[in-house]
Amino acid sequence: MDLALDQRQGISLVVIAGDLFETHRPEPDLVEEVIRQLQRLTSGGVQVVTVPGNHDEITYHDSVYRREAVRWPGLLVTPPMPALVSTLAINGTKVNVFALSYTGGITRTNPPLADFPAAQDNGINLAIFHGSLDWEAGDRSLPLSGPGLARAGYDYVALGHIHRAGERRLGKSLAAYAGAVAGKGFFDPGEGSWTVANIAAGSVRLEHIAAPVRPWRLEKVDVSGWDSLEEGEAALAGLADGQALVQVHLTGTTSFPLDSGVLQARLANRFHYLELLDETTGLDQSLWQQWSQEPTIRGLFIRRLQEKLAGAVDDQEVQILRRALFRGVMALNRKFGTSGSH
Repeated sequence: MDLALDQRQGISLVVIAGDLFETHRPEPDLVEEVIRQLQRLTSGGVQVVTVPGNHDEITYHDSVYRREAVRWPGLLVTPPMPALVSTLAINGTKVNVFALSYTGGITRTNPPLADFPAAQDNGINLAIFHGSLDWEAGDRSLPLSGPGLARAGYDYVALGHIHRAGERRLGKSLAAYAGAVAGKGFFDPGEGSWTVANIAAGSVRLEHIAAPVRPWRLEKVDVSGWDSLEEGEAALAGLADGQALVQVHLTGTTSFPLDSGVLQARLANRFHYLELLDETTGLDQSLWQQWSQEPTIRGLFIRRLQEKLAGAVDDQEVQILRRALFRGVMALNRKFGTSGSH
């Protein structure tokens, strides 16, 4: 709301392309706060268009959009099939708004929607749909035909439903998913930005403005080079982040018992939030003696390194020899296709 009301941004219209709420029956206090915030826009001269999504679906008799339709700020889209729902006057320009609100049992979705009202000859033609562009999707994902939208000839097609940003040319139209601004989880991290469309007849330019949201980060770390928990702690400390929510997938093979719980506890104060997922494998120590007796290059290698370990004079030499033994055996196993992990 603050961004849209900042006169330096020059924003005249806010489009909500569906799933403003996670459910069609959100908590009353949340509904009141959302309406209050949207009223800030309309009172400040910024117009608002809201299209229901598939999470906050209008189908149900107790949907928030049915219960609050009379006092919903701005334009609330309710027609169940594509239509010219309104013509707005924005900065002296006519803006023709095409949209629909998916309604179970009424909205036709099979085959994907391909019949859209044609763009008007005057003004800017803006389409808003919460659906899946050229995807084989179920009814509530509202499959939309790209060629059908191209034939309609809109200037800009604002899309919701897909949580990642993306854009695509459909004939003369630019279609774009803004993506979710804030993330919902490590595999749904959001974009961390608002999408602002600068639209004139026949011209659309998109701008992405960073939003003050907490980022989600996924990292993969191969532990195969670690020789101790302390070495792993030092390696992961380099990922420290006091702002993001971080999930680290530990992969590879260890030569020592790896307790990811202990490691996570040691590192916790370096991160805003840290989650370690242990996807490593460890060498089965019972195989070392068996391998050392083999009449093979691997057996010879193990015997010689074990002899050197027996004669090691200090901890540094022991660590180096253990690392050499472990990495050498792993390399030989990969070379000859022998598995000794569990």
